[in-house]
Amino acid sequence: MSIINSLIDLAYAGRLKQIERFRKYPGEIQEEMWIQLIQQAQHTKWGRQYAFNTIRTIADFQKRLPLQTYEDLKPHIDRVRSGERDVLWRGATQWFAKSSGTTDNKSKFVPVTHDALFGCHYRGGHDVLAIYCRQYPDTKLFAGKTLTLGGSHQIDNAANHTFYGDLSAVMIENIPRWANFLRTPSKKIALLGDFERKLECIAETSVRQNVVSFTGVPSWNMALMKYILMRTGKSNMLEVWPNMELFIHGGVSFLPYRDQYRKLFPSNRMHYLETYNASEGFFALQDNPDSDDMLLMLDYHVFFEFVPMEQIGSPSPDVLTIREVEAGKNYAVVISTNSGLWRYIIGDTVVFTSLYPHKIKISGRTRQFINAFGEEVIVDNAEKALLEACKATGASIAEYTAGPVYMDSHTNGAHEWLIEFEKQPENPDEFTRMLDTALCALNSDYEAKRSKNITLRMPIVRIMPRGTFYKWMKSCKKLGGQHKVPRLSNDRQYIDDIKKISG
Repeated sequence: MSIINSLIDLAYAGRLKQIERFRKYPGEIQEEMWIQLIQQAQHTKWGRQYAFNTIRTIADFQKRLPLQTYEDLKPHIDRVRSGERDVLWRGATQWFAKSSGTTDNKSKFVPVTHDALFGCHYRGGHDVLAIYCRQYPDTKLFAGKTLTLGGSHQIDNAANHTFYGDLSAVMIENIPRWANFLRTPSKKIALLGDFERKLECIAETSVRQNVVSFTGVPSWNMALMKYILMRTGKSNMLEVWPNMELFIHGGVSFLPYRDQYRKLFPSNRMHYLETYNASEGFFALQDNPDSDDMLLMLDYHVFFEFVPMEQIGSPSPDVLTIREVEAGKNYAVVISTNSGLWRYIIGDTVVFTSLYPHKIKISGRTRQFINAFGEEVIVDNAEKALLEACKATGASIAEYTAGPVYMDSHTNGAHEWLIEFEKQPENPDEFTRMLDTALCALNSDYEAKRSKNITLRMPIVRIMPRGTFYKWMKSCKKLGGQHKVPRLSNDRQYIDDIKKISG
């Protein structure tokens, strides 16, 4: 181990002990976070409205404060954006992460307070490095630069002193100056609003640097890597960046992209770590490279609650704390944070893969599913079924989305899948059969509806021309950043729009 790595190991030792503490005592640590949040916000307008100074227990908190959606909090967030102080969190909030979660036209402006930026978002990044360096003590990560494919930011017209942009852009704009020596491209290039121009500039500048890691959404980074290969004429990315060793990814499932990245970086020295880093906070990270679940980070000033997925939409759902969850069950995530998001339904669903330590997999979105016929297919089902179909047929997928085909007087319903393949299956009909078989194995409700074609007939798989999803995202003005193709929808809006784009 080099001297630099020894010093880094020493610097991270204390933090790794803290992580070990909440692995062993999750309930106690979460109660500490909850107490801190309540105490720090009791003099805000929100805290006075709900008399935080008289709340004594988590049960009191849950009885007094209703669950919140973005629409519920929006009037308060609008006040914060206009410059009003001490509304949802203490002081003024300067930065907002603009997010839609999917390609919906409706944008959300999620407050990112100074406390959350440094106590949650940046802390998550530091912990990824701490855990990675423990796993790989001979890493050369600090001898080169990290490439960050950021979004864009701009002055918010609501008030001259508030700003908004993709979360990645907010983090790049506020990163300490010393950290800019460890990253690429320059802030000016990273914050370009024109995604295609950004690709050009990165290809012109960063390829000449010693890039050893990169971060971001797999789909957009894939577009960058392919663009660089096209510009340089190289056969794989290790010919461009020979010392590359780590991709820190999140935002969408890595399953459809894993094989493609292995071809881009054909080396056993290349590592991949998943993070759960949303506009609302940094929530989990992969602490074991041999497992595809993530450790829920319980001391980031976020108080977690969980609603059983089958009770979402119920007027009085069960809302569980970290002490009460069970492994193997699907939960919608509810958070209270030091950005002033109180009992906020974030829209993601997770499954606990273990307890003590509490580890999760992201299973989907509360609004991304297909249940037009009672089949309750979630994103996790879709990802696993597609992976099985790809393995069986030698295919690989670039992008996809799926939605229902409604019944009519002549035919039963179906699921329509629009898939852009990186490598097409030799037998598309076999791919469809394997997809259907895998979904039946994964989801008993889907299997029941498929039985004898009573409700659902065989899925319809449409192979889309290369670049279809890129063109669609561009038409929605959603290129780059943290924008994602919606995987599943319970209506046909996305399916029909994408089919029009493809001609």
